[in-house]
Amino acid sequence: MEVVALVSGGKDSCFAMMRCFDYGHKVVALANLIPLDDAVDELDSYMYQTVGHQIVVSYAKCMGLPLFRRRIRGSTRDQGLKYNVTAGDEVEDMFALLSAVKQQIPSISAVSSGAIASDYQRLRVESVCSRLGLVSLAYLWKQDQTFLLEEMIRRGIVAITVKVAALGLKPSSHLGKELAELKCHLLRMNESYGINVCGEGGEYETLTLDCPLFRNARIVLDNYEVILHSADSIASVGILHPQAFHLEHKTHPSGTIGDGSITQEISSCVHEVDEVTTQTDVEEKQTLSPAVDAHTNVDPCISKTGKNLRSIGCWIQNRSRASEGLKADLIAVLSRIDNQLKEEGLGWVNVLYVHLYISNMKEFGLANEVYVSFITEKKCYLGVPSRSTIELPLVQVGLGKAYVEVLVSNELKKRVLHVQSISCWAPSCIGPYSQATLYGEILYMAGQLGLDPPTMKLCPGGPTAELELALQNSEAVANAFSCSIYSSAIHFLVYCSAQLTSDEKEEVEQTLQSSYITRLDCSKTGLYPTVLYVFAPDLPKGARVEIKPILYVPTDDGVATNEMETGIMQPAPSQAWSAQYSGLHDSSCQIHTIGGRICSAVVSVTSDIASKICSTAVQLCNTEENLKAMARFCAFQIAKILADNNFSWGSITMLRFYYSVDHSVAADAMSCAFSEAFAELAEDNSSLRIDDAPLYNIVPVSGSGRSACTNNIITCELLASKH
Repeated sequence: MEVVALVSGGKDSCFAMMRCFDYGHKVVALANLIPLDDAVDELDSYMYQTVGHQIVVSYAKCMGLPLFRRRIRGSTRDQGLKYNVTAGDEVEDMFALLSAVKQQIPSISAVSSGAIASDYQRLRVESVCSRLGLVSLAYLWKQDQTFLLEEMIRRGIVAITVKVAALGLKPSSHLGKELAELKCHLLRMNESYGINVCGEGGEYETLTLDCPLFRNARIVLDNYEVILHSADSIASVGILHPQAFHLEHKTHPSGTIGDGSITQEISSCVHEVDEVTTQTDVEEKQTLSPAVDAHTNVDPCISKTGKNLRSIGCWIQNRSRASEGLKADLIAVLSRIDNQLKEEGLGWVNVLYVHLYISNMKEFGLANEVYVSFITEKKCYLGVPSRSTIELPLVQVGLGKAYVEVLVSNELKKRVLHVQSISCWAPSCIGPYSQATLYGEILYMAGQLGLDPPTMKLCPGGPTAELELALQNSEAVANAFSCSIYSSAIHFLVYCSAQLTSDEKEEVEQTLQSSYITRLDCSKTGLYPTVLYVFAPDLPKGARVEIKPILYVPTDDGVATNEMETGIMQPAPSQAWSAQYSGLHDSSCQIHTIGGRICSAVVSVTSDIASKICSTAVQLCNTEENLKAMARFCAFQIAKILADNNFSWGSITMLRFYYSVDHSVAADAMSCAFSEAFAELAEDNSSLRIDDAPLYNIVPVSGSGRSACTNNIITCELLASKH
């Protein structure tokens, strides 16, 4: 991509540019924000470093690139973590600056910044990029600061301190010193006082005088003045004011200075950006979205679980109807969910998670176009929901081409992690879907592929390599919530491509065992997480493996209590049901409970179990009687799990029945079998209310099981929680 680099003069923005080149991008322009008054060194800004701005103008000649500058007219008006477009805010100066750059150089598609740890700064850069249709590149984001400092020095960044404001840093001793000279002192101060060695806490600021990207000249500071802002005896604050400097031209191997071309003289000019973008213009640009024609001639089916926290599923079930295509079907499904949310007095802001199932992964781009017209950052002002997308054999079993399940909460108390910047940290989520959503004590993570974060490409090496990298990516996201997939997992879902060979399936399972299961620390959760493999015809980007962990994040006191949910508990199934299935519970169920408040379970109906509960062992799935027997068995196991662990039917937040399409059973036949099974169970259990909408989702798949090498006839996935 062609990139414009936001430069402050500091080491971080310069090293971020170098990382852009490392990953194959081309920096074609520089952008810098400076004070209105040249005599002012530092502004009271939460966003911008301006100390040393008098020298940054020379970067154009040093690098042979055009430099766009704008004087900062705004101030810090919106101080919230997430930025809302605000007239007169200093962020709007960045918007105006980058707008001008994009107009002058239309080929630019990305913006580089040096953000390392500040969510405040990252979110504002991402907001501006989103409004301009640009990609944010933040290759230093969440990187270890000691590693970054050493790499900057090793790779030839020559930067001096131009501000100090921390215990252990003195204006008289440390201003004007090069990073290489200060490295050991900074590391000692980190050990003694916990300062950030890269200055991320405002401990110090730097000015880059030379780096490998300065191909034409380096900057030589001839004279400067130390200005003391605060003479505090513990942590005095001082800045360096440049008074005189010159450029020292670099001689290239050919003996020339710079490249000596006319193009060089033209490209290294400085552009002053003065035009002002009005609030109205910004709002109009931000609210543009694809038009959605919600008209449809179908009535999608819907399912609902639970009470306060619940799943709403929606699909089209009509074998006699010819689908109008993925776009029409997805519009119909999302419109139905939209209406359901409104009927309940809710909106998309209440949605925590979205499972998007489509019939053809080649139409993923089209599905996204429809998706973003319904689910926007404006509607989801507390953060967009996390998401997982896979292809399923929907049409094969008589369903429409789109199937959506959303996790919804009545309460607006979620915490969302949405990093849109491409970085080395974890794969970015550029669209309106987030890496993870925390609600209560449960962290719902988006599906993670084996993507190399800085390039956003699938790693080479096949399914096991993808699984290894997906685990690393998931751990990075978990760490952002102060937890770990190795000590906090409740449930672990592994999506696999149906194209995997038998050997590859074994290798995936062995890799999960060696790289994940054997490393688990169950001291927090008490038990191993439930594990489920689901096979799908295709995954995003042609991936072979995708993982989707659900994690337990304890409250601040870290103690899981055994508070009982108010309301009626689920009574145990009758003796008649229990006697019929005695001896099969342990062999068919994985169960994981935490503190009496969270329950995850996987119930497997294997061919062996089916042969014991069905009247005929031949063609187990091809008779209505056998389908009903297996559905009845699943309903019993769910009821028993809830009763044994003191959960009610209203506590169910997710209940799915995956069934293999290998057995050629239509979705409506499977739905009918489960409908009858739960109706029969309700007659035996007054606490189970049967409404028009089922409390479960029937999901056709290429295969599923507790092992990658087994293919259950039916697999149940349950999550229940008390709030």
